[in-house]
Amino acid sequence: MAEEPTEGSLTAVDGGWIARIDTSVAHPARVYDYWLGGKDNFAADREAAERVLAASPGLRERVRANRAFLARAARFLAAEAGIWQFLDIGTGIPAANNTHEVAQAAAPRSRVVYVDNDPIVLVHARALLASGPQGATQYVDGDLRDPAAILRAAAETLDFTQPVALMLLGILHLIQDSEGPYEIVAELMDALAPGSYLALAHPASDIGPGQAEAQRRYNERVSTPQRLRSQDEVARFFAGLDLVPPGLVYVHAWRPDPGDVVPPGGVSSHGGVARKP
Repeated sequence: MAEEPTEGSLTAVDGGWIARIDTSVAHPARVYDYWLGGKDNFAADREAAERVLAASPGLRERVRANRAFLARAARFLAAEAGIWQFLDIGTGIPAANNTHEVAQAAAPRSRVVYVDNDPIVLVHARALLASGPQGATQYVDGDLRDPAAILRAAAETLDFTQPVALMLLGILHLIQDSEGPYEIVAELMDALAPGSYLALAHPASDIGPGQAEAQRRYNERVSTPQRLRSQDEVARFFAGLDLVPPGLVYVHAWRPDPGDVVPPGGVSSHGGVARKP
């Protein structure tokens, strides 16, 4: 990570693309990076992350379980479900087992479009997430609150007449109820061909008394507030879709690999994978 500027902002440069980034306010992607043990975060991100950790013991393990779920879901979709197109919204700062790496290991022709609205994420993605020679990887500066714009941009890389896997992992909690999260997911899935899939993970509100306080502390410090949801609320995102066994479960319990870590208390985000009929 570059030396942290004293003025509270930096300039991200990627080819001809330049953006000013306010590092004095915590950002969701950089807070998440800190919880994963990454180094692409700043003092404000670390301070916010630690405040939330103090109210929610086991959060680091739950975040890592969410990341492991991404890899298992992408592997299932590419290796077992025959999916070779992925629309990954809310990419986050690159870490181990990114969607295109897992998918292209199983299906080399896989095409992946990553979407995020954090300039730091996009700079890192363009620099680090290189496609294999048989596939394709593209990056879109987009906001989940504008699904139509995301679909237009993704159509330059993906063929929407063929099935696509929509990956929404650790992003929907940043969409408030007033912003229509269920309508956003429905609009995205409506645009996808039959046989497409939704892979979704969502931080849980119903896993312990500390969650409400953790949410409050997060919202005090981070630029985009979060809205944790119960299992029943998360289930609504899968309306009209056919859930793949074992259904909607804690993400660490979704087809775990041998040796996968179980978070403290045996709880994590709610998650699942479902097919569009």
